[in-house]
Amino acid sequence: LAEMPQMLKLAREVKPRPLSTRDCFALRVEQTADKYPDRTAIICEGSRTSWRELNAQANRYAASLRRLGLRRGDSVSLMMENRVAFVSTIIALNKLGVTVALLNTNLTGHPLVHCIAITGSRMCIFGEERLAAIGDIRQDPALTGIEQYLFVTDSGTTPCPDWALDLEEQAATEDSANPPQTAEVTLGDTAMYIFTSGTTGLPKAAVLSNRRYLLTAALSYKAGLRCDVDDCIYLCLPLYHGTGLFLGVGAAFCTGATMFIRRKFSASNFLPEVREHGVTCFIYIGELCRYLLNTPEGVDDYKNPLGTIMGNGLRPDIWKAFKERFGIQRVSEFYGSSEGNVGFLNLLNKDCTVGATTLPVALVKYDVDRDEILRDSKGRCIKVAAGEPGLLLGKITANTVFEGYTSKEATEQKILRDVFKRGDAWFNTGDLMKTIDVGFAMGIPHYQFVDRVGDTFRWKSENVSTNEVGEILNAHPQIRFCNVYGVEIPGADGRAGMAALALADGVRALDLDSFSAHVNAQLPGYARPVFLRIQRELDTTGTFKLVKGELRKQAYDPDLVTDELFVMKPGSSKYVPLDRGFVDRLRAGEGGY
Repeated sequence: LAEMPQMLKLAREVKPRPLSTRDCFALRVEQTADKYPDRTAIICEGSRTSWRELNAQANRYAASLRRLGLRRGDSVSLMMENRVAFVSTIIALNKLGVTVALLNTNLTGHPLVHCIAITGSRMCIFGEERLAAIGDIRQDPALTGIEQYLFVTDSGTTPCPDWALDLEEQAATEDSANPPQTAEVTLGDTAMYIFTSGTTGLPKAAVLSNRRYLLTAALSYKAGLRCDVDDCIYLCLPLYHGTGLFLGVGAAFCTGATMFIRRKFSASNFLPEVREHGVTCFIYIGELCRYLLNTPEGVDDYKNPLGTIMGNGLRPDIWKAFKERFGIQRVSEFYGSSEGNVGFLNLLNKDCTVGATTLPVALVKYDVDRDEILRDSKGRCIKVAAGEPGLLLGKITANTVFEGYTSKEATEQKILRDVFKRGDAWFNTGDLMKTIDVGFAMGIPHYQFVDRVGDTFRWKSENVSTNEVGEILNAHPQIRFCNVYGVEIPGADGRAGMAALALADGVRALDLDSFSAHVNAQLPGYARPVFLRIQRELDTTGTFKLVKGELRKQAYDPDLVTDELFVMKPGSSKYVPLDRGFVDRLRAGEGGY
Protein backbone atom coordinates (compact mmCIF):
# COMPACT_ATOMS: atom_id res chain seq x y z
CA LEU A 1 0.00 0.00 0.00
CA ALA A 2 2.95 2.32 0.63
CA GLU A 3 3.69 2.12 -3.10
CA MET A 4 0.30 3.50 -4.14
CA PRO A 5 1.36 7.19 -4.33
CA GLN A 6 4.30 6.26 -6.56
CA MET A 7 2.04 4.15 -8.78
CA LEU A 8 -0.40 7.05 -9.18
CA LYS A 9 2.43 9.44 -10.08
CA LEU A 10 3.67 6.98 -12.68
CA ALA A 11 0.18 6.54 -14.13
CA ARG A 12 -0.09 10.31 -14.63
CA GLU A 13 3.36 10.52 -16.22
CA VAL A 14 2.79 7.73 -18.75
CA LYS A 15 -0.72 8.78 -19.74
CA PRO A 16 -0.80 8.62 -23.57
CA ARG A 17 -0.40 11.95 -25.35
CA PRO A 18 -1.05 12.67 -29.04
CA LEU A 19 1.97 11.93 -31.23
CA SER A 20 1.69 15.48 -32.57
CA THR A 21 2.56 16.85 -29.10
CA ARG A 22 5.72 18.93 -29.29
CA ASP A 23 8.15 17.29 -26.90
CA CYS A 24 11.49 15.49 -27.07
CA PHE A 25 14.38 14.62 -24.78
CA ALA A 26 16.45 17.57 -26.03
CA LEU A 27 13.71 19.88 -24.78
CA ARG A 28 14.02 18.26 -21.35
CA VAL A 29 17.77 18.96 -21.42
CA GLU A 30 17.08 22.63 -22.19
CA GLN A 31 14.63 22.81 -19.29
CA THR A 32 17.07 21.08 -16.93
CA ALA A 33 19.94 23.35 -17.98
CA ASP A 34 17.73 26.37 -17.32
CA LYS A 35 16.69 25.05 -13.90
CA TYR A 36 20.04 23.66 -12.71
CA PRO A 37 22.70 25.41 -14.85
CA ASP A 38 25.63 24.92 -12.48
CA ARG A 39 24.81 21.44 -11.18
CA THR A 40 27.00 18.64 -12.51
CA ALA A 41 25.50 16.80 -15.46
CA ILE A 42 28.36 14.40 -16.19
CA ILE A 43 31.42 13.08 -14.39
CA CYS A 44 33.65 11.34 -16.91
CA GLU A 45 37.36 10.49 -16.89
CA GLY A 46 38.22 12.92 -14.14
CA SER A 47 36.32 15.95 -15.45
CA ARG A 48 32.94 17.46 -14.61
CA THR A 49 30.50 19.02 -17.08
CA SER A 50 27.64 21.20 -15.87
CA TRP A 51 24.16 21.17 -17.37
CA ARG A 52 24.81 24.65 -18.80
CA GLU A 53 28.04 23.44 -20.46
CA LEU A 54 26.45 20.26 -21.80
CA ASN A 55 23.50 22.10 -23.33
CA ALA A 56 25.75 24.81 -24.79
CA GLN A 57 28.01 22.24 -26.43
CA ALA A 58 24.97 20.46 -27.89
CA ASN A 59 23.68 23.80 -29.21
CA ARG A 60 26.97 24.54 -30.97
CA TYR A 61 26.96 21.06 -32.50
CA ALA A 62 23.34 21.54 -33.61
CA ALA A 63 24.09 24.90 -35.23
CA SER A 64 27.05 23.43 -37.11
CA LEU A 65 25.09 20.38 -38.27
CA ARG A 66 22.22 22.56 -39.48
CA ARG A 67 24.69 24.74 -41.37
CA LEU A 68 25.89 21.55 -43.09
CA GLY A 69 22.33 20.91 -44.29
CA LEU A 70 20.72 18.55 -41.79
CA ARG A 71 16.98 18.95 -41.36
CA ARG A 72 14.16 17.39 -39.37
CA GLY A 73 13.49 13.83 -40.56
CA ASP A 74 17.06 13.17 -41.74
CA SER A 75 19.13 10.30 -40.33
CA VAL A 76 22.73 10.38 -39.10
CA SER A 77 24.89 7.45 -37.94
CA LEU A 78 26.94 7.86 -34.77
CA MET A 79 29.89 5.68 -33.73
CA MET A 80 31.49 6.76 -30.50
CA GLU A 81 32.40 5.29 -27.12
CA ASN A 82 30.84 6.39 -23.83
CA ARG A 83 31.99 9.98 -23.22
CA VAL A 84 30.66 13.52 -22.94
CA ALA A 85 30.75 14.13 -26.69
CA PHE A 86 28.45 11.15 -27.26
CA VAL A 87 25.80 12.69 -25.02
CA SER A 88 26.25 16.16 -26.56
CA THR A 89 25.87 14.73 -30.06
CA ILE A 90 22.62 12.86 -29.46
CA ILE A 91 21.14 15.95 -27.79
CA ALA A 92 22.23 18.12 -30.74
CA LEU A 93 20.63 15.81 -33.29
CA ASN A 94 17.42 15.56 -31.27
CA LYS A 95 17.19 19.36 -31.10
CA LEU A 96 17.07 19.36 -34.92
CA GLY A 97 14.58 16.49 -35.17
CA VAL A 98 17.25 14.31 -36.79
CA THR A 99 17.19 10.56 -36.17
CA VAL A 100 20.44 9.18 -34.77
CA ALA A 101 21.46 5.61 -35.64
CA LEU A 102 23.54 4.36 -32.71
CA LEU A 103 26.28 2.10 -34.05
CA ASN A 104 27.76 -0.68 -31.94
CA THR A 105 31.38 0.38 -31.39
CA ASN A 106 32.57 -3.22 -31.79
CA LEU A 107 31.38 -3.46 -35.39
CA THR A 108 33.73 -3.50 -38.36
CA GLY A 109 33.55 -4.44 -42.03
CA HIS A 110 30.35 -5.68 -43.63
CA PRO A 111 28.13 -5.61 -40.49
CA LEU A 112 29.11 -1.96 -39.95
CA VAL A 113 28.36 -1.08 -43.58
CA HIS A 114 25.01 -2.86 -43.26
CA CYS A 115 23.99 -0.86 -40.17
CA ILE A 116 24.85 2.49 -41.73
CA ALA A 117 23.21 1.64 -45.05
CA ILE A 118 19.84 0.38 -43.76
CA THR A 119 19.18 3.60 -41.84
CA GLY A 120 19.51 5.81 -44.91
CA SER A 121 21.98 8.05 -43.07
CA ARG A 122 23.00 11.29 -44.78
CA MET A 123 26.03 11.74 -42.56
CA CYS A 124 28.22 9.69 -40.24
CA ILE A 125 29.66 11.15 -37.04
CA PHE A 126 32.48 9.13 -35.49
CA GLY A 127 34.92 9.47 -32.63
CA GLU A 128 38.67 9.54 -33.03
CA GLU A 129 38.70 6.19 -31.21
CA ARG A 130 36.73 4.57 -34.08
CA LEU A 131 38.63 6.19 -36.96
CA ALA A 132 40.12 2.92 -38.21
CA ALA A 133 36.74 1.14 -38.36
CA ILE A 134 35.08 3.96 -40.33
CA GLY A 135 38.12 4.56 -42.53
CA ASP A 136 38.16 0.93 -43.61
CA ILE A 137 34.58 0.96 -44.93
CA ARG A 138 33.89 4.54 -46.06
CA GLN A 139 34.45 3.76 -49.76
CA ASP A 140 32.10 0.77 -49.79
CA PRO A 141 29.60 1.09 -52.69
CA ALA A 142 26.69 0.67 -50.26
CA LEU A 143 27.64 3.95 -48.54
CA THR A 144 27.45 6.31 -51.50
CA GLY A 145 24.50 8.02 -49.78
CA ILE A 146 26.79 9.39 -47.05
CA GLU A 147 27.30 13.06 -47.92
CA GLN A 148 29.68 13.91 -45.09
CA TYR A 149 31.83 12.22 -42.45
CA LEU A 150 32.33 14.17 -39.22
CA PHE A 151 35.23 13.52 -36.85
CA VAL A 152 35.08 14.18 -33.09
CA THR A 153 38.44 14.34 -31.33
CA ASP A 154 39.10 12.16 -28.29
CA SER A 155 42.66 11.82 -26.97
CA GLY A 156 43.91 14.27 -29.57
CA THR A 157 46.70 11.97 -30.71
CA THR A 158 45.21 11.39 -34.17
CA PRO A 159 44.29 14.34 -36.40
CA CYS A 160 41.08 14.58 -38.41
CA PRO A 161 41.54 12.78 -41.75
CA ASP A 162 41.28 14.80 -44.97
CA TRP A 163 38.10 12.95 -45.98
CA ALA A 164 36.17 14.19 -42.90
CA LEU A 165 35.30 17.47 -41.19
CA ASP A 166 36.28 18.15 -37.58
CA LEU A 167 32.94 18.71 -35.79
CA GLU A 168 34.56 20.40 -32.78
CA GLU A 169 36.39 22.79 -35.09
CA GLN A 170 33.26 23.49 -37.13
CA ALA A 171 31.19 24.15 -34.00
CA ALA A 172 33.73 26.23 -32.08
CA THR A 173 32.44 29.59 -33.33
CA GLU A 174 28.74 28.69 -33.46
CA ASP A 175 26.04 30.23 -31.25
CA SER A 176 25.46 28.41 -27.95
CA ALA A 177 21.82 29.54 -27.63
CA ASN A 178 18.96 27.02 -27.83
CA PRO A 179 17.93 26.51 -31.48
CA PRO A 180 14.30 27.29 -32.43
CA GLN A 181 13.97 23.92 -34.20
CA THR A 182 13.68 22.03 -30.88
CA ALA A 183 10.21 23.46 -30.31
CA GLU A 184 9.02 21.84 -33.57
CA VAL A 185 10.03 18.26 -32.72
CA THR A 186 7.13 15.97 -31.77
CA LEU A 187 6.58 12.82 -29.75
CA GLY A 188 5.86 10.92 -32.95
CA ASP A 189 9.20 11.81 -34.55
CA THR A 190 11.76 9.01 -34.67
CA ALA A 191 14.46 9.85 -32.14
CA MET A 192 16.86 7.01 -32.84
CA TYR A 193 17.56 3.63 -34.31
CA ILE A 194 18.96 1.07 -31.89
CA PHE A 195 20.34 -2.15 -33.31
CA THR A 196 19.69 -5.68 -32.17
CA SER A 197 22.77 -7.51 -30.90
CA GLY A 198 23.32 -9.43 -34.10
CA THR A 199 24.09 -12.66 -32.22
CA THR A 200 22.45 -14.44 -35.16
CA GLY A 201 22.61 -12.82 -38.59
CA LEU A 202 23.04 -9.12 -39.28
CA PRO A 203 21.70 -6.55 -36.80
CA LYS A 204 18.23 -5.06 -37.31
CA ALA A 205 17.48 -1.40 -36.62
CA ALA A 206 14.68 -0.91 -34.09
CA VAL A 207 12.70 2.33 -34.48
CA LEU A 208 12.42 4.43 -31.29
CA SER A 209 10.24 7.53 -31.15
CA ASN A 210 10.54 10.47 -28.77
CA ARG A 211 7.35 9.18 -27.15
CA ARG A 212 8.98 5.83 -26.42
CA TYR A 213 12.15 7.43 -25.09
CA LEU A 214 10.33 9.78 -22.72
CA LEU A 215 7.94 7.06 -21.52
CA THR A 216 10.86 4.79 -20.65
CA ALA A 217 12.75 7.63 -18.98
CA ALA A 218 9.64 8.41 -16.90
CA LEU A 219 9.34 4.76 -15.91
CA SER A 220 12.91 4.97 -14.68
CA TYR A 221 12.99 8.23 -12.74
CA LYS A 222 9.42 8.02 -11.38
CA ALA A 223 9.23 4.37 -10.42
CA GLY A 224 12.53 2.58 -10.97
CA LEU A 225 15.42 4.75 -9.81
CA ARG A 226 13.11 7.28 -8.12
CA CYS A 227 15.87 9.83 -8.57
CA ASP A 228 16.12 13.61 -8.47
CA VAL A 229 18.75 16.32 -8.91
CA ASP A 230 20.65 15.17 -5.81
CA ASP A 231 21.28 11.65 -7.16
CA CYS A 232 24.24 10.27 -9.11
CA ILE A 233 23.67 7.48 -11.66
CA TYR A 234 26.49 5.02 -12.50
CA LEU A 235 26.57 4.28 -16.25
CA CYS A 236 29.03 1.73 -17.61
CA LEU A 237 26.87 -0.10 -20.16
CA PRO A 238 27.48 0.99 -23.77
CA LEU A 239 25.25 3.96 -24.50
CA TYR A 240 24.50 2.72 -28.02
CA HIS A 241 22.20 0.28 -26.21
CA GLY A 242 18.84 1.18 -24.74
CA THR A 243 19.31 0.05 -21.13
CA GLY A 244 21.84 2.70 -20.16
CA LEU A 245 20.68 5.33 -22.64
CA PHE A 246 16.98 5.22 -21.75
CA LEU A 247 16.94 4.32 -18.06
CA GLY A 248 20.05 6.20 -16.96
CA VAL A 249 20.70 9.05 -19.37
CA GLY A 250 16.97 9.61 -19.89
CA ALA A 251 16.33 9.81 -16.15
CA ALA A 252 19.14 12.36 -15.78
CA PHE A 253 17.85 14.46 -18.68
CA CYS A 254 14.46 14.75 -16.99
CA THR A 255 15.57 15.30 -13.38
CA GLY A 256 18.99 16.93 -13.42
CA ALA A 257 20.63 13.96 -11.70
CA THR A 258 24.37 13.55 -12.27
CA MET A 259 25.64 10.87 -14.65
CA PHE A 260 28.89 9.08 -13.80
CA ILE A 261 29.92 7.75 -17.22
CA ARG A 262 32.51 5.03 -17.79
CA ARG A 263 33.69 3.82 -21.19
CA LYS A 264 33.87 0.22 -20.06
CA PHE A 265 32.81 -1.72 -16.98
CA SER A 266 35.50 -2.46 -14.39
CA ALA A 267 34.56 -4.74 -11.50
CA SER A 268 37.62 -3.74 -9.45
CA ASN A 269 36.99 0.01 -9.82
CA PHE A 270 33.23 -0.13 -9.26
CA LEU A 271 33.01 0.18 -5.48
CA PRO A 272 35.82 2.76 -5.10
CA GLU A 273 34.12 4.95 -7.72
CA VAL A 274 30.71 4.55 -6.11
CA ARG A 275 32.15 5.76 -2.82
CA GLU A 276 34.29 8.55 -4.27
CA HIS A 277 31.51 10.13 -6.32
CA GLY A 278 28.54 9.49 -4.04
CA VAL A 279 26.80 7.21 -6.54
CA THR A 280 23.25 6.42 -5.42
CA CYS A 281 21.87 4.59 -8.49
CA PHE A 282 23.29 1.94 -10.82
CA ILE A 283 22.01 0.78 -14.22
CA TYR A 284 22.88 -2.92 -14.47
CA ILE A 285 22.50 -6.05 -16.46
CA GLY A 286 22.67 -9.35 -14.62
CA GLU A 287 26.09 -10.30 -15.93
CA LEU A 288 27.65 -7.20 -14.33
CA CYS A 289 26.19 -8.16 -10.96
CA ARG A 290 27.69 -11.63 -11.28
CA TYR A 291 31.09 -10.16 -12.17
CA LEU A 292 30.90 -7.94 -9.09
CA LEU A 293 30.01 -10.87 -6.85
CA ASN A 294 33.04 -12.73 -8.19
CA THR A 295 35.43 -10.02 -6.93
CA PRO A 296 37.19 -10.63 -3.59
CA GLU A 297 34.74 -9.74 -0.83
CA GLY A 298 35.55 -6.92 1.56
CA VAL A 299 34.30 -6.82 5.14
CA ASP A 300 32.45 -3.54 4.53
CA ASP A 301 31.27 -3.73 0.91
CA TYR A 302 27.82 -2.75 2.13
CA LYS A 303 29.13 0.60 3.38
CA ASN A 304 28.50 2.73 0.32
CA PRO A 305 25.92 5.31 -0.85
CA LEU A 306 24.42 3.01 -3.51
CA GLY A 307 20.79 2.28 -2.63
CA THR A 308 18.87 1.60 -5.85
CA ILE A 309 19.75 -0.44 -8.92
CA MET A 310 17.70 -0.77 -12.09
CA GLY A 311 18.23 -3.10 -15.00
CA ASN A 312 17.48 -6.58 -16.23
CA GLY A 313 18.79 -10.12 -16.08
CA LEU A 314 19.58 -10.34 -12.36
CA ARG A 315 19.14 -14.07 -11.86
CA PRO A 316 17.45 -15.58 -8.78
CA ASP A 317 20.60 -17.49 -7.76
CA ILE A 318 22.53 -14.28 -6.98
CA TRP A 319 19.71 -11.78 -6.33
CA LYS A 320 19.69 -11.84 -2.52
CA ALA A 321 23.45 -12.32 -2.20
CA PHE A 322 24.09 -9.23 -4.32
CA LYS A 323 21.63 -7.13 -2.33
CA GLU A 324 23.12 -8.20 0.98
CA ARG A 325 26.78 -7.80 0.05
CA PHE A 326 26.45 -4.32 -1.45
CA GLY A 327 23.71 -2.99 0.82
CA ILE A 328 21.12 -2.55 -1.94
CA GLN A 329 17.71 -1.39 -0.71
CA ARG A 330 15.75 -1.49 -3.98
CA VAL A 331 16.13 -3.72 -7.04
CA SER A 332 14.03 -2.28 -9.86
CA GLU A 333 14.34 -5.22 -12.21
CA PHE A 334 12.52 -4.58 -15.46
CA TYR A 335 11.72 -6.46 -18.62
CA GLY A 336 11.56 -4.93 -22.06
CA SER A 337 13.38 -4.67 -25.37
CA SER A 338 14.35 -1.81 -27.65
CA GLU A 339 11.75 -2.78 -30.22
CA GLY A 340 9.06 -4.38 -28.03
CA ASN A 341 5.68 -2.97 -27.03
CA VAL A 342 5.49 -4.50 -23.54
CA GLY A 343 7.31 -3.80 -20.33
CA PHE A 344 7.40 -5.09 -16.75
CA LEU A 345 8.80 -3.37 -13.66
CA ASN A 346 9.44 -4.59 -10.13
CA LEU A 347 7.63 -1.61 -8.66
CA LEU A 348 6.88 -3.32 -5.33
CA ASN A 349 10.54 -4.25 -4.72
CA LYS A 350 9.87 -7.99 -4.57
CA ASP A 351 12.71 -10.50 -4.88
CA CYS A 352 13.49 -12.56 -8.00
CA THR A 353 10.86 -11.05 -10.30
CA VAL A 354 10.64 -8.70 -13.28
CA GLY A 355 7.54 -7.38 -11.58
CA ALA A 356 4.15 -6.63 -13.07
CA THR A 357 2.63 -4.83 -16.02
CA THR A 358 -0.55 -2.91 -16.76
CA LEU A 359 -0.24 -3.65 -20.48
CA PRO A 360 -2.19 -6.37 -22.33
CA VAL A 361 0.03 -9.46 -22.35
CA ALA A 362 -0.46 -13.21 -22.64
CA LEU A 363 1.61 -16.33 -22.01
CA VAL A 364 0.89 -19.03 -24.58
CA LYS A 365 1.96 -22.63 -25.00
CA TYR A 366 5.17 -23.15 -26.95
CA ASP A 367 6.77 -26.37 -28.21
CA VAL A 368 10.49 -25.83 -27.60
CA ASP A 369 11.38 -29.08 -29.34
CA ARG A 370 9.75 -28.06 -32.62
CA ASP A 371 10.38 -24.37 -32.00
CA GLU A 372 6.78 -23.41 -32.68
CA ILE A 373 3.70 -21.96 -31.02
CA LEU A 374 0.94 -24.45 -30.23
CA ARG A 375 -2.55 -23.70 -31.53
CA ASP A 376 -5.87 -25.42 -30.93
CA SER A 377 -8.19 -27.00 -33.49
CA LYS A 378 -9.53 -23.54 -34.39
CA GLY A 379 -6.05 -22.19 -35.03
CA ARG A 380 -5.98 -20.08 -31.88
CA CYS A 381 -3.11 -19.85 -29.38
CA ILE A 382 -3.50 -21.60 -26.02
CA LYS A 383 -2.87 -19.77 -22.74
CA VAL A 384 -0.72 -21.58 -20.16
CA ALA A 385 -1.77 -22.39 -16.60
CA ALA A 386 -0.52 -20.28 -13.68
CA GLY A 387 3.14 -21.01 -12.96
CA GLU A 388 3.67 -22.77 -16.30
CA PRO A 389 6.28 -21.26 -18.65
CA GLY A 390 4.84 -19.78 -21.81
CA LEU A 391 5.80 -17.55 -24.70
CA LEU A 392 5.20 -13.89 -23.85
CA LEU A 393 3.07 -11.93 -26.32
CA GLY A 394 2.20 -8.23 -26.20
CA LYS A 395 -1.07 -7.07 -27.76
CA ILE A 396 -0.66 -4.37 -30.39
CA THR A 397 -3.10 -1.53 -29.77
CA ALA A 398 -3.23 2.23 -30.25
CA ASN A 399 -1.59 2.64 -26.84
CA THR A 400 0.85 -0.28 -27.14
CA VAL A 401 2.30 0.38 -30.55
CA PHE A 402 4.95 -1.93 -32.01
CA GLU A 403 7.25 0.58 -33.71
CA GLY A 404 9.20 -2.23 -35.34
CA TYR A 405 12.34 -2.07 -37.44
CA THR A 406 13.47 -0.14 -40.49
CA SER A 407 12.78 -3.34 -42.46
CA LYS A 408 9.05 -3.93 -43.02
CA GLU A 409 9.73 -7.62 -43.57
CA ALA A 410 11.56 -7.95 -40.24
CA THR A 411 8.75 -6.03 -38.52
CA GLU A 412 6.06 -8.32 -39.91
CA GLN A 413 7.98 -11.43 -38.83
CA LYS A 414 7.62 -10.36 -35.19
CA ILE A 415 3.84 -9.94 -35.41
CA LEU A 416 1.45 -12.82 -34.72
CA ARG A 417 -2.08 -12.50 -36.08
CA ASP A 418 -5.37 -14.22 -35.25
CA VAL A 419 -3.96 -15.20 -31.86
CA PHE A 420 -7.16 -15.36 -29.80
CA LYS A 421 -9.65 -14.00 -32.30
CA ARG A 422 -9.75 -13.13 -35.94
CA GLY A 423 -7.96 -9.90 -36.78
CA ASP A 424 -6.03 -9.37 -33.55
CA ALA A 425 -2.28 -8.70 -33.64
CA TRP A 426 0.37 -9.46 -31.01
CA PHE A 427 4.11 -8.80 -30.73
CA ASN A 428 6.14 -12.00 -30.33
CA THR A 429 8.82 -11.26 -27.72
CA GLY A 430 10.62 -14.55 -28.27
CA ASP A 431 10.89 -14.95 -24.48
CA LEU A 432 9.50 -17.56 -22.12
CA MET A 433 8.03 -16.22 -18.86
CA LYS A 434 5.97 -17.58 -15.99
CA THR A 435 3.91 -16.14 -13.15
CA ILE A 436 5.29 -16.61 -9.63
CA ASP A 437 4.10 -16.17 -6.06
CA VAL A 438 5.80 -13.13 -4.47
CA GLY A 439 3.57 -12.89 -1.41
CA PHE A 440 1.21 -9.96 -0.88
CA ALA A 441 1.13 -7.88 -4.07
CA MET A 442 -2.37 -6.37 -4.02
CA GLY A 443 -3.55 -9.19 -6.27
CA ILE A 444 -1.29 -8.06 -9.11
CA PRO A 445 0.29 -10.99 -11.03
CA HIS A 446 4.11 -10.99 -10.94
CA TYR A 447 6.32 -12.61 -13.53
CA GLN A 448 9.73 -14.22 -13.81
CA PHE A 449 11.89 -14.51 -16.90
CA VAL A 450 12.59 -18.14 -17.83
CA ASP A 451 14.62 -18.16 -21.05
CA ARG A 452 14.94 -17.00 -24.61
CA VAL A 453 13.02 -19.31 -26.94
CA GLY A 454 16.17 -20.35 -28.79
CA ASP A 455 18.01 -20.97 -25.52
CA THR A 456 15.61 -23.55 -24.12
CA PHE A 457 16.10 -27.01 -25.56
CA ARG A 458 14.56 -30.46 -25.12
CA TRP A 459 16.49 -33.51 -23.93
CA LYS A 460 15.22 -36.85 -22.65
CA SER A 461 11.64 -35.63 -23.28
CA GLU A 462 12.16 -32.71 -20.87
CA ASN A 463 12.57 -28.98 -21.40
CA VAL A 464 15.94 -27.65 -20.25
CA SER A 465 16.41 -23.97 -19.42
CA THR A 466 19.95 -22.78 -20.13
CA ASN A 467 19.58 -20.03 -17.55
CA GLU A 468 18.53 -22.38 -14.77
CA VAL A 469 21.32 -24.86 -15.54
CA GLY A 470 23.78 -21.98 -15.79
CA GLU A 471 22.85 -20.75 -12.32
CA ILE A 472 23.66 -24.16 -10.85
CA LEU A 473 27.01 -24.44 -12.64
CA ASN A 474 28.00 -20.90 -11.67
CA ALA A 475 27.54 -21.85 -8.02
CA HIS A 476 30.55 -24.19 -8.15
CA PRO A 477 33.55 -22.41 -6.54
CA GLN A 478 35.86 -23.12 -9.49
CA ILE A 479 33.54 -21.54 -12.07
CA ARG A 480 33.71 -17.82 -12.81
CA PHE A 481 31.06 -17.86 -15.52
CA CYS A 482 29.39 -20.34 -17.84
CA ASN A 483 27.44 -20.43 -21.09
CA VAL A 484 24.97 -23.31 -21.55
CA TYR A 485 23.54 -24.37 -24.91
CA GLY A 486 22.18 -27.43 -26.70
CA VAL A 487 24.01 -29.53 -29.29
CA GLU A 488 22.83 -32.37 -31.51
CA ILE A 489 23.97 -35.97 -31.15
CA PRO A 490 23.34 -38.25 -34.15
CA GLY A 491 20.70 -40.84 -33.39
CA ALA A 492 19.40 -39.03 -30.30
CA ASP A 493 16.24 -36.96 -30.11
CA GLY A 494 16.45 -33.34 -29.02
CA ARG A 495 19.66 -31.62 -28.05
CA ALA A 496 22.17 -32.55 -25.38
CA GLY A 497 23.39 -29.94 -22.93
CA MET A 498 26.85 -28.46 -23.35
CA ALA A 499 28.51 -25.87 -21.14
CA ALA A 500 31.39 -23.56 -21.95
CA LEU A 501 33.14 -22.80 -18.67
CA ALA A 502 35.43 -19.93 -17.71
CA LEU A 503 37.37 -20.91 -14.61
CA ALA A 504 37.67 -18.69 -11.54
CA ASP A 505 40.81 -16.64 -11.07
CA GLY A 506 43.69 -18.78 -9.83
CA VAL A 507 42.10 -22.08 -10.94
CA ARG A 508 44.43 -23.80 -13.42
CA ALA A 509 42.38 -26.96 -14.00
CA LEU A 510 38.82 -28.01 -13.27
CA ASP A 511 38.49 -30.56 -10.47
CA LEU A 512 36.40 -33.09 -12.38
CA ASP A 513 35.47 -35.12 -9.29
CA SER A 514 34.19 -32.08 -7.42
CA PHE A 515 32.41 -30.61 -10.42
CA SER A 516 30.78 -33.94 -11.34
CA ALA A 517 29.53 -34.35 -7.78
CA HIS A 518 28.11 -30.82 -7.83
CA VAL A 519 26.28 -31.41 -11.12
CA ASN A 520 24.87 -34.76 -10.00
CA ALA A 521 23.68 -33.38 -6.68
CA GLN A 522 22.07 -30.23 -8.04
CA LEU A 523 20.62 -31.20 -11.42
CA PRO A 524 18.26 -33.95 -12.62
CA GLY A 525 19.73 -36.34 -15.18
CA TYR A 526 18.14 -34.71 -18.21
CA ALA A 527 19.49 -31.25 -17.26
CA ARG A 528 23.10 -32.29 -16.64
CA PRO A 529 25.39 -31.05 -19.42
CA VAL A 530 26.71 -33.96 -21.45
CA PHE A 531 29.70 -31.98 -22.70
CA LEU A 532 32.01 -29.39 -21.12
CA ARG A 533 34.30 -26.94 -22.87
CA ILE A 534 36.92 -24.95 -20.93
CA GLN A 535 37.46 -21.41 -22.24
CA ARG A 536 39.73 -18.64 -20.96
CA GLU A 537 37.02 -16.06 -21.65
CA LEU A 538 33.40 -16.42 -22.77
CA ASP A 539 32.29 -14.67 -25.94
CA THR A 540 29.80 -11.85 -25.34
CA THR A 541 28.23 -9.08 -27.37
CA GLY A 542 29.03 -5.44 -26.67
CA THR A 543 26.14 -5.45 -24.21
CA PHE A 544 27.44 -8.53 -22.36
CA LYS A 545 24.93 -10.98 -23.82
CA LEU A 546 26.40 -14.46 -24.12
CA VAL A 547 27.05 -15.54 -27.70
CA LYS A 548 25.93 -19.11 -28.38
CA GLY A 549 25.68 -19.40 -32.17
CA GLU A 550 29.31 -20.26 -32.93
CA LEU A 551 29.52 -22.53 -29.89
CA ARG A 552 26.53 -24.50 -31.16
CA LYS A 553 28.11 -24.85 -34.61
CA GLN A 554 31.45 -26.05 -33.22
CA ALA A 555 29.74 -28.26 -30.62
CA TYR A 556 32.16 -30.99 -29.49
CA ASP A 557 34.01 -31.38 -32.81
CA PRO A 558 37.75 -31.74 -32.03
CA ASP A 559 38.57 -30.50 -35.54
CA LEU A 560 36.93 -27.16 -34.72
CA VAL A 561 37.60 -26.83 -31.01
CA THR A 562 41.09 -26.38 -29.56
CA ASP A 563 39.81 -25.94 -25.99
CA GLU A 564 39.73 -28.83 -23.52
CA LEU A 565 36.59 -30.95 -23.94
CA PHE A 566 35.01 -33.32 -21.42
CA VAL A 567 32.03 -35.68 -21.59
CA MET A 568 29.73 -37.51 -19.20
CA LYS A 569 29.14 -40.82 -20.96
CA PRO A 570 25.89 -42.82 -20.75
CA GLY A 571 25.64 -44.68 -17.44
CA SER A 572 28.45 -42.64 -15.94
CA SER A 573 28.27 -39.94 -13.29
CA LYS A 574 31.68 -38.39 -13.91
CA TYR A 575 33.17 -36.15 -16.57
CA VAL A 576 36.19 -37.50 -18.44
CA PRO A 577 38.28 -36.08 -21.32
CA LEU A 578 36.53 -36.40 -24.67
CA ASP A 579 38.67 -38.52 -27.00
CA ARG A 580 38.42 -38.77 -30.77
CA GLY A 581 37.40 -42.42 -30.61
CA PHE A 582 34.23 -41.56 -28.67
CA VAL A 583 33.52 -38.66 -31.04
CA ASP A 584 33.66 -41.13 -33.94
CA ARG A 585 31.15 -43.35 -32.13
CA LEU A 586 28.88 -40.33 -31.61
CA ARG A 587 29.06 -39.44 -35.30
CA ALA A 588 28.12 -43.00 -36.18
CA GLY A 589 25.06 -42.80 -33.93
CA GLU A 590 26.58 -45.29 -31.49
CA GLY A 591 27.09 -43.02 -28.49
CA GLY A 592 24.42 -44.70 -26.41
CA TYR A 593 22.38 -41.59 -25.67
